[in-house]
Amino acid sequence: MPHTIAIIGAGPSGLAAARALDKAGIRYVGFESADDVGGLWNIDNPRSTMYESAHLISSRTTTQFRELPMNTTADYPGHRELKRYFRAFSDRFDLGQKFRFNTTVERLEPAETGGWTVTSRASSSVKTHSADSDSDGGMNGEVTPVTEHFDSVILANGTLAHPSIPTFAGTFSGEIIHSSQYKKASSFAGKRVLVVGAGNSGCDIAVDAVHHADSIDLSVRRGYYFVPRYLFGKPADTLNQGRPLPARLKQFVDARVLKAFTGDPVKFGFPRPDYRIYESHPIVNTLVLGHLGQGDLRVVPAPERFDGNTVYFTDGAEADYDLIVLATGYTLDYPFVDREHLNWSGMAPDLYLNIFPPSFNGLYVMGMIEASGIGWQGRYEQAELLASYISAQENAPRAAAHFRATAEQPWPDLTGGYKYLALERMSYYVNKDAYRRAMRRVRESLTRKANS
Repeated sequence: MPHTIAIIGAGPSGLAAARALDKAGIRYVGFESADDVGGLWNIDNPRSTMYESAHLISSRTTTQFRELPMNTTADYPGHRELKRYFRAFSDRFDLGQKFRFNTTVERLEPAETGGWTVTSRASSSVKTHSADSDSDGGMNGEVTPVTEHFDSVILANGTLAHPSIPTFAGTFSGEIIHSSQYKKASSFAGKRVLVVGAGNSGCDIAVDAVHHADSIDLSVRRGYYFVPRYLFGKPADTLNQGRPLPARLKQFVDARVLKAFTGDPVKFGFPRPDYRIYESHPIVNTLVLGHLGQGDLRVVPAPERFDGNTVYFTDGAEADYDLIVLATGYTLDYPFVDREHLNWSGMAPDLYLNIFPPSFNGLYVMGMIEASGIGWQGRYEQAELLASYISAQENAPRAAAHFRATAEQPWPDLTGGYKYLALERMSYYVNKDAYRRAMRRVRESLTRKANS
């Protein structure tokens, strides 16, 4: 029987995997807990962390799938336009027909006969009958879990779904939410607001809040580099798309260019960064600097403890708030499968090319990469490599064995010479140029072996 692959998630990575498998003639069944494609960009998805004002922070041309350019003149489209784009991508290549929407994967287990058992549960409005299942699954209205066998499983359910919630001493008597719960700026009306965390979401939310809140403070622990969306009249990430500069030279040049365009963030109240540019993800939001310059908001240090509505900060200052928004990021998690199967090490799975567990146990991960400028096309290149390997397993087993052997050698350096900060969100960060070179090299080798 031909291989049948389960794909979990119909966001950008899941759609990339579906398209690559489809082109390679590999059978797949997709599972998506929401009622449509788009992943977190589908704000109607109950698991979405999207908010009304959200837009791309990388430009359209560096982000889109190469096979289907976005039909828009916007350089940084908003989430509603992106949801339509993913629907158009799915429709163009007939991908959604093989996905089961409103269906949540609850458990993955290795099967005794090889492959994996996938236990899923459909919502009450979805037909879940499958001839391969251990349960009849029922018809509409049935919510009995269904267990099925697949040769392999691709985890493409995203990296930004499980909020990271810090703990603080004391008790806050106002409202505390995580940024994943934030949807509309009108929720700030008349409130004294503290945003904890100045990443891209934190800065977006702070900019939203200045138009509605009575006051807005932005709490930070470290310094940041701020990248404007436009440089010299063009989207900033479309510049220098030729041969990449060496890391130290690029850091030297870009830090000075940014300082000329945005000024020194220290003058706006931010701490001075204790790392070089690109060693952590930069902030693509200079509006926040403008509002700081206008006095619409202020930068404060990290909270130390709470007492009623009062927040005490690490510098000894204090202030009263009605609402605290924790823009404190996300914890990587694949909750439906035991960590031992993903070679979990430290803060993230330790995977060959961020895709393959060294055991090659039939589990694969799509989209566990963060990199400035890699876009959805970078995810599709992951999917092409994965499809080539799965195809070789069936049609060129010697080539597949040779590919597995490459994972037993020292793994390629994916940092591009950058010394990334030892943070959880940076634990699967790669340099886009180094990563793409490595994927291209191993895929070309796999293809040569398969065709020889």
